[in-house]
Amino acid sequence: MRFGGLSALNNVSIAIPRGEIRAVIGPNGAGKSTFFNCITGVLSPTGGRILFDGDDITGLPPHRISQKAIARSYQITNILPRATVLENVRIAVQSRHHSWSLLRHHRAYRDVIDRARSVLGSVGLADKATELAANLSHGEQRNLEIGIALATEPKLLCLDEPTAGMSVPETHATVELIRRIGANLTILIVEHDMEVVMGLARTITVLHYGEVLAEGSPGDIQANARVQEVYLKT
Repeated sequence: MRFGGLSALNNVSIAIPRGEIRAVIGPNGAGKSTFFNCITGVLSPTGGRILFDGDDITGLPPHRISQKAIARSYQITNILPRATVLENVRIAVQSRHHSWSLLRHHRAYRDVIDRARSVLGSVGLADKATELAANLSHGEQRNLEIGIALATEPKLLCLDEPTAGMSVPETHATVELIRRIGANLTILIVEHDMEVVMGLARTITVLHYGEVLAEGSPGDIQANARVQEVYLKT
């Protein structure tokens, strides 16, 4: 991915097996956000291909990427603050039922609500359904965003700094949430908290100046002298 004369990503080749929790780490400016944005359709790569579940999705716009069963959270919480927690998730569920119509049948609406409540239960927010999203704690808002992503029924969930700004208890709760939902789908996570990364990821990819510096298990990455030099500083 090039921006004029700047190469933000250069020959980045990453393969993520189905069902894996993969972490992408690296210093600021390493290309992590650009990588995420290319996968989720925010940016159209200037070269190369992105293959997902056997399909070439290179350069598709975000709504088409979403239809391919890829969902993401953002570094800055992206919710509807003046809507209830349930409404935030209901809208996401409804986006997957394009033929839904209030005039068609009352059961269609009930099915959407039931699915939304199920998603809230999976992210620990069932008892907050009638709360305004703006009134949730920071950690709860971040988990609501994960719930919104899950409501679109993804095969791949991309999480951008999911524990940013959280307290220690909130971080631990979110790690357990990600570990739990990771049993049923593939997760790609960009995260600066190394304790979170080491505790969640099966494989870690390290980016540096837009290129893959190293890739391996948490133990391999911790022992990699080059990674220690440019990122872990140990």
